[in-house]
Amino acid sequence: MTQALIVQLTEPGGPEAMHLVSVDVPAPGPGEVQLRQTAIGFNFIDVYQRSGRYILPNPSGLGHEAAGVVEALGAGVDDVKVGDRVAYMNAGLGAYAERRNVAAAKLAILSPGMPDDAAAAIFFKAMTAQYLVKKTYPVQRGDVVLVHSAAGGVGQILSSWAKALGATVIGTVGSAPKVEVAQAAGCDFVIDYSKADWVEQVIAASGGKKARVVYDAVGQHTFMGSLDCAAPFGYVVLYGAASGPVAPFDTDLLNKKGCLFLTRPSVFPHNADPQAFRANAKDVFDAFERGLIRANIGARYSLRDIAQAHTDAERRASTGSIVIVP
Repeated sequence: MTQALIVQLTEPGGPEAMHLVSVDVPAPGPGEVQLRQTAIGFNFIDVYQRSGRYILPNPSGLGHEAAGVVEALGAGVDDVKVGDRVAYMNAGLGAYAERRNVAAAKLAILSPGMPDDAAAAIFFKAMTAQYLVKKTYPVQRGDVVLVHSAAGGVGQILSSWAKALGATVIGTVGSAPKVEVAQAAGCDFVIDYSKADWVEQVIAASGGKKARVVYDAVGQHTFMGSLDCAAPFGYVVLYGAASGPVAPFDTDLLNKKGCLFLTRPSVFPHNADPQAFRANAKDVFDAFERGLIRANIGARYSLRDIAQAHTDAERRASTGSIVIVP
């Protein structure tokens, strides 16, 4: 047995509901490895799960992604070895921990040019951007691409990657202070979607062509406008619902708006197969090493300061990604 500090949630609540406890970590079971975690990623879903907005069975761990070093192998593990630096984003709740056991199939081996903290900061977000620009709609040089919430964690990476692929990127943001963030991420035009005429501004920015693909993580507030911003035979990709779910609508509207394609994808089905997951991860690490995407780390916290990390995140006290150091 190995001792490790982990964050445990016994009931939903504020940041004070998280407790740091010491637990025994058993030897890894068949198909598992034991990780010494070096950097832990923070995502806003962690806040939703901690607060009870998304219900968890309690007691529960928290956190979805981390990077670390393999320290022990369970029976049957032959695709990673002791000493490998690895990252994961979908190995089950419990990333807020010094050490943990995870399924080897959920691990991607980090490339030499991918630092642990950068991997923890962007892996989940970048894997989302990867399937959006490479699988859901493969962005081509010359495309006009509309990215909603372009100053967000996924939005910045999505904008940068689409720009690197040769697209003209129109980004929308929810407030004026976020304009510079979206511009720095590579957006050619940035529009505040809190303004009543944001759709007209997007169409004007496209030169009247509208967007070949619209990436919409906002949902309820922007969706109908997204349909108006898509070019004939264009794609509307609804991959989130930050403002709430989209209300039911008559699908004949897609025909009337220009024979549009609508899809609601997510990152997990695209990475359910271990070989596909590792190939997609390699694509992410390559994009980072080539400078196509960046890890904008805005703040670092120790595991003992996890309550402060959540407090600051909810207050929007920092920009960029939060990294937790065990």
